[in-house]
Amino acid sequence: MTDAGRLLDEMNQRTREVFRRVVEGYLETGEPVGSRTLTREMNEKVSAATVRNVMQDLEYLGLLDSPHISAGRLPTESGLRLFVDGLMEVGDASAADRDVIDNEISSNDDSVTTLLDRVGSALSGVTQGASLVLTPKHDAPIRHIEFVSLAADRALVVLVFGDGHVENRVFAPPPGQTASSFREAANFLNSIIAGHTLSELSDVIRTEIARHRQELNILARELVESGTAFWENEGTSYERLIVRGRSHLLPGSEEEEDLERVRSLFDDLERKRDIAEFLELTEEGDGVRIFIGSENKLFSLSGSSLVVSPYMNADRKIVGAIGVIGPTRLNYGRIVPIVDYTAQLVSRLITDRGQ
Repeated sequence: MTDAGRLLDEMNQRTREVFRRVVEGYLETGEPVGSRTLTREMNEKVSAATVRNVMQDLEYLGLLDSPHISAGRLPTESGLRLFVDGLMEVGDASAADRDVIDNEISSNDDSVTTLLDRVGSALSGVTQGASLVLTPKHDAPIRHIEFVSLAADRALVVLVFGDGHVENRVFAPPPGQTASSFREAANFLNSIIAGHTLSELSDVIRTEIARHRQELNILARELVESGTAFWENEGTSYERLIVRGRSHLLPGSEEEEDLERVRSLFDDLERKRDIAEFLELTEEGDGVRIFIGSENKLFSLSGSSLVVSPYMNADRKIVGAIGVIGPTRLNYGRIVPIVDYTAQLVSRLITDRGQ
């Protein structure tokens, strides 16, 4: 039996009902729930004083908290976790939600990259939360590479893959680069990349640089060497992080402190700090996982939760993950089946493409 199951078994029926109603009321309104409200909703007739005593016991257990002495109670992160693990009822995604997602992302004409962009938009729209999509690396052989200078400290590398897929990536080149060094670096790489994927390119580049060190201009060599880690995305298993609907987390965050927490969260997401490692936790098993608040360091400051599920390719290998980010008072009972349905749909669409 799980810890949640044992703790719930130790509660009597009245305590469980008070706890459940406090959590459900908080998830619906975002406000603390008072004893007088509960006495009107309880299945058995009890006094407000009795309900207050039960709430105090739940507060002692660390499951409820009272923001003010005279106010009602709201669940702690531990209380939300207990509710999610032991009391929450999860059904299937509604027909209306499934229709919205199907209509948005079921086109077979889209590339996988476009498909996953549409997944992010669909999830954000249907849940009114911020969506997160971690995409797999594109591991087809590279056909052509080109560098384009954008500014003194910014450049674009254009990657053309053998299957027609094209990616543009902005990066910071070493100082002092010239149009000539960009051309020389691209010519050198195009002479050695035939048949190689991005994951293979690093070793090939190092070997070829050692062989042609005298021939390569110093600036071009620095450009090629600095690009190695960049092209590999620093060794991560994933290619790109797509975040959609961040504005959904800002309305209602009227306090400057709340706004700052949300900004901090999105700053972390933009830098992809901890994300790949975090979402690799989904590889421990199929299905949806829920991370509440400080259960992961990425969300400890922002007070946010993530409902996330992996998706698979034709070989039943986990290649990415999708999720919804929102406040800890997410409607978990609705969001979980939406994320699960979307992940299964993405897995089917990727499998149908033979990828």
